[in-house]
Amino acid sequence: MRVPSVVRPRLPWGIFSSAGAYGVALIGGEARGHPLRAIVGILAIAAGVAMGYSVDLINRAALTELSATVNSLMGNADVEIRGPRAGFDESLYARIARLPDIETASPVVEVDARVAGRTEPLKLLGIDVFRAGLVTPNLIGRVAGTRAGSLDLLDPDAVFLSPAALTWLGLQPGAHLAVQVGLQSVVLRVAGVLPATGEAVRVGVMDIGAAQWRLQRLGSLQRIDIKLKPGVDVATFTRSVAPLLPAGVAAVTPLDNAHRTSQLSRAYRANLNVLALVALFTGAFLIFTMQALAVLRRRAQFALLRTLGVTRRGVLWLIVAEGAALGVPGALAGLALGFALAAAVLRYAGGDLGGGYFEGVQPKVQFDALAALMFFALGLCASIIGSLAPALEAARASPAQALKAGDEEAPLGRLRTRWGVTAALGALALGLAATQLPPLAGLPVFGYAAIALLLLGGVLAMPFVAHAVFDALPRPQRALPQLALAQLAHAPGRAAIGLAGIVASFSLMTAMAIMVSSFRIAVDDWLQLLLPAPLYLRAAPGGDSAYLSPNDQAVIAATKGVERVEFLRATQISLQARLPPVSLLARPIDPHNPGARLPLTGAPVMPRAGDPPPVWVSEAMVDLYGMQPGRRILLPLAGQHFAVIVAGTWRDYARQFGAIVIDERDYRRLTRDTRVTDAALWLAPGVAPAQAIARLREGLAGGHQLAFAEPGEIRATSLRIFDRSFAVTYLLEAVAVIIGLFGIGASFGAQALARAREFGVLRHLGVTRRQIGAMLALEGALVALVGVLSGLTLGSGIAMVLVHVVNPQSFHWTMDLHMPWRLLTTLASAVVGAAALTALWSARTAMSVDAVRAVRDDW
Repeated sequence: MRVPSVVRPRLPWGIFSSAGAYGVALIGGEARGHPLRAIVGILAIAAGVAMGYSVDLINRAALTELSATVNSLMGNADVEIRGPRAGFDESLYARIARLPDIETASPVVEVDARVAGRTEPLKLLGIDVFRAGLVTPNLIGRVAGTRAGSLDLLDPDAVFLSPAALTWLGLQPGAHLAVQVGLQSVVLRVAGVLPATGEAVRVGVMDIGAAQWRLQRLGSLQRIDIKLKPGVDVATFTRSVAPLLPAGVAAVTPLDNAHRTSQLSRAYRANLNVLALVALFTGAFLIFTMQALAVLRRRAQFALLRTLGVTRRGVLWLIVAEGAALGVPGALAGLALGFALAAAVLRYAGGDLGGGYFEGVQPKVQFDALAALMFFALGLCASIIGSLAPALEAARASPAQALKAGDEEAPLGRLRTRWGVTAALGALALGLAATQLPPLAGLPVFGYAAIALLLLGGVLAMPFVAHAVFDALPRPQRALPQLALAQLAHAPGRAAIGLAGIVASFSLMTAMAIMVSSFRIAVDDWLQLLLPAPLYLRAAPGGDSAYLSPNDQAVIAATKGVERVEFLRATQISLQARLPPVSLLARPIDPHNPGARLPLTGAPVMPRAGDPPPVWVSEAMVDLYGMQPGRRILLPLAGQHFAVIVAGTWRDYARQFGAIVIDERDYRRLTRDTRVTDAALWLAPGVAPAQAIARLREGLAGGHQLAFAEPGEIRATSLRIFDRSFAVTYLLEAVAVIIGLFGIGASFGAQALARAREFGVLRHLGVTRRQIGAMLALEGALVALVGVLSGLTLGSGIAMVLVHVVNPQSFHWTMDLHMPWRLLTTLASAVVGAAALTALWSARTAMSVDAVRAVRDDW
C-alpha cells in the first residue's frame, strides 16, 4: 500500500497560511523579546530623519523668507536696474524713465546703515513716494496718529520702520533712531510703520532726497525699480536696455534676484543636507547590522518556517517587513523631532545655522507636506535597504543545512567570495575616479559620490580584512586570549559585521575631524598673514554708511604714538547679475612683493612697463569668472570699464563669491574715491594699544564711533565664528558616532546570544562568567582596534576628498591637510574602550543563561 506524501502549502506570500501567521508571530516575538534592540533601531532612523528634516526646514524657511522679502521690496516692479554698493550717477534715472517701454520708474537709494549699539546694520531705503506708490506700494509708510494731510512722508527727519525692525530696535512710532554716517550720528524720527515688507526682515524707508542728503549719497542711486507697459516682454527689454547702462550696472528680473539670493547659501545648504544624510546612512547601516545578526541567530527558525510551507519570497518579505516595522515609527518620530528642532533653532538661533548667510532674518518654521513625505520615504527606504541583504541571505538558505547547529558562520563565509572582492575594489576604484570629475551645476556632486563609493568599498572590504588580520595574529599562550583570537580567526564573518559598523562610523568621524582641523588651522594661518599690524580700527563693525573722510585719515596719521598707518577701502561691485556681488578691497600693495600682504597660492605676475594696473584675485574669481593670472580683464569702477591685469591669486576664507585686491593708489586714481573704511596702525615704541586708542578717540570728531581690535582679538573672534559655522557639523557628526556605537552594542549583543551554546560548553569546562566577560571584552577591543585602524585609513582618504575636492568645488578655496593626531588618538582610544565595555554589557544576558540549558539545545 502506497503512503501518500505530505502536501505542503506553497502560497506565494506565505503570510495568509498558518505557517505565515507563525512567521509573523515569530517576528513580533523577536521585537518583544529584544525591545531595547528594536528601540535602538527606531531611534537610529529617527535621528537621521530628524537631522535631515530639520536642516531642510530651517534652510527652506530662511530662504523663503529672504526671497519673499526681496520680492516684497521689489513690489510690482518687472525689472530692477541695480548698481554697485557705491551706487551710480542719478542722471541715469532720467534717461531710463523716458524709454517708451516703461510705464513707471522709481529711483531708490539703498544704504546698510550702522545703528548705535548694534553690530548688524539696518537697511535704509530712500524712495520717491509719488513714483514708488505705482511700483512698490509696500514701501509707502503709514503715518502714526490721525493727523490729516501730514507731510511726514517727505519730512527729511522721518523714517518708517518695518514691524521686525521696530521689534529688533525696541522702538515705537514717535521714538528717535540714531544711525552712523561717516563718524557722525544722524538722528531720525520714527514716523510710522511700513505696511508689508515680510514678517522678519528689518528695513526702514525715508524720502529719497532726505536719504541722499542725510546719508551722504548726494547725486547717486543704488537702483531703479521699473514697471513695464502691458505687453512688453521682460527678457527683450533687459537685453535692449543693457547697452544704455554704465559699467557695473545691470538690469535684473525677480527671477535673477531669486537666483542670486539662493546662491548666497546654496553650497552651505547642500553640504549640511549631505551631512544630515550621513546620520541617516549610519542609521541604515545599524539596521543592517541588527538584522544581519538577528537573522543569523534565527536561521533555524526561518528554516523551520520553510519546512512548514513558507516560500523563499515569504521569508524575504517577512524580514523586510520587520525592517519596515522599525522604519515607519522611526521616520514618523524623526519628522516630529525634526519639526520641533527646526522650530527651536529658528526661534533661538536664527535661520543661518551658524553660517552667517541669513543675518537679520528671523523666519518661522512652516510645515511642508512634500518635504515631510520625502524624508519619511528616506527613513523607510533606509530601514528596508538595511534589511534587504539579510533577507536575501535568509531566503536563499537551504532549510536542511540551516537547521543544523553551528551553521551560523556558513553564510558569512560567502561574504569573502570573488564577487565581494570585485565589488569592494570596484567601489574604491570608482570613488577615486569620481574625485577627478568637475562640479555639476556648481556643486561637488561627484565629490559626494566619491565619498559614498569609498565608504561602500571600505565596508565591503571588511570581511577580507577581518579574515586576513585575525588569521595572521600570533596565538598567545594564555587560554582566554587564545580562545578570543581563535573565535575571531575561525568565525571572521561575525567579526566583520561588527567591524564594518565601527569602520563606517569612525571613518566619517576621522574625515570630519581632519577636515575641520585643517580648515581651522588654515584660517588661523591666513589671519596671521593678513594681520601684521599691532592695532586695527574700523569706522563701523558693519554696514556701508560709516567711513573715514580724508580729514579723518589725516588726523589718524598725525596722532601721537602712531608711527605708520595703512588704510583700506572695502566695497562691492557686480560682475554678473545672477551671482552675488564681488568684494573690492583697495589697500597698499607692493606689486614687486605682493606676498608680504596677501597669502598667494602661486608665483605672482611681475609688472612690466606699459601694463595696466595689477589686481590680485581670490580663488573664487578663478573658478567663477576664469580670471587666471596674467589675463587682462575689464573692471567696472565708477561707471566705467578700466583695463587691469590679474597679477596673482590669493586665498580668501571670508568671501565665498570672490574678492579683488587693488593697490590703494590705483583705486583712488581710477575712481576719485577718497573714503576708506579700515586702518592698520603701527605704533611707536613704548606706546600701548590702549594709549593709542584713547588718543584717537579724543582727537577725532566722532571718535567714539570707531571700533578697535588687536590681532589676537580678531583671530579669536574669527575662530569663534568658525566654530559657530561648524556647530551643526559637530552635532551631525556626534549623532552619527552615537548611532555607530549603538551598532557596536547591537552587533556584539546579537553575537553573544548566538554563541550561548559555546558559552555553555565553556562553563561546563570550568570557565567562570567573569572570564567569559573578559574574553568578550578582549574580542570587542580587538575588533574595535582593527576597525579603528581601518577607519583611520579610510577616513584619511575621505578627508582628502573633502579638503581637496568638496571644499574647493563648494566654496572656492583651498587648504593644506593637517592631521589632528592628539584628537584622533583620543577618539580611537575612546572607541576601543567603548567597544570593549559595550561588548561586555551587551553579552550579559547570554552569559547569565544556565550552562546546561544552553548546551541542551544541541541534544
